Amino acid sequence: MDDGDSLERRFEEHRPRLRAVAYRMLGSLSEADDAVQESWVRLSRTDADQVENLGAWLTTVVGRVSLNMLRSRRTRREEPFDVRLPEPIVDRADGTDPEHEALLADAVGLALLVVLERLSPAERLAFVLHDMFAVPFDEIAPIVGRSPDAARQLASRGRRRVRGEAAVPDADVDTQRKVVDAFLAASREGDFDALVALLDPDVVLRADVGAAAGVLREVHGAETVARQASTFARLGLAFLPALVNGVAGGVSLRDGRPFSVAAFTVRGGRIVAMDIVADAERLAGVDLTMLEG
Repeated sequence: MDDGDSLERRFEEHRPRLRAVAYRMLGSLSEADDAVQESWVRLSRTDADQVENLGAWLTTVVGRVSLNMLRSRRTRREEPFDVRLPEPIVDRADGTDPEHEALLADAVGLALLVVLERLSPAERLAFVLHDMFAVPFDEIAPIVGRSPDAARQLASRGRRRVRGEAAVPDADVDTQRKVVDAFLAASREGDFDALVALLDPDVVLRADVGAAAGVLREVHGAETVARQASTFARLGLAFLPALVNGVAGGVSLRDGRPFSVAAFTVRGGRIVAMDIVADAERLAGVDLTMLEG
């Protein structure tokens, strides 16, 4: 490699991939940016001429940094919930911002990130690096301090958890939107039977309403979720359609100010998961500027 400017330029070419790795590991854009910045610091202190494959080297570094951050978070018990709703990425309903495309590849919706939150840090790293970024197990093994076979088992456990949950939506966003619009209309009209018909029998609703409530609200079953939706509709909120982590969702407004961000996971024409961030403090940190105007 050449001088520092050349090294920085080459690093910037890898930034989108590194940010995508860190976001899948941490579920937070701000923490992902911190992990990427730390990988740059480590590169700048390294004899870069000895790095044969810069992309692979940076991917393993940001994976290691993210793993340490995830372990530290759990050790300090920073989060009030055993599982938290990750930070949503909100785009206009008519398309994803190009800067978000790498972050949202592989259908990385909130529902999938919630499943990843339930994995152990080592399982999460092995699954993310191998299944999402094709990193070989012999490169993952040193990061988690295991043998390649053990790293393979970690990824396999993560894969089974992901497959066991309805975390991946139907690919057609227009179809998703039609289902969500019908659900919102039924909510406004108080049509309970229509609500239940649009929900998968095993639907799960997760709502982060803030640390003051003490728990992450999670309810299961079509009738229970339908009753929750009917109650929510009585608040008289305005709903601004949007893409939330690449799936149909939107931003609810009260008196013109964000009240919640919701993502709907639709499979087979029914809603299988609803993920709602209604914590005012967390909402303040969500970038909603692309919805303006």
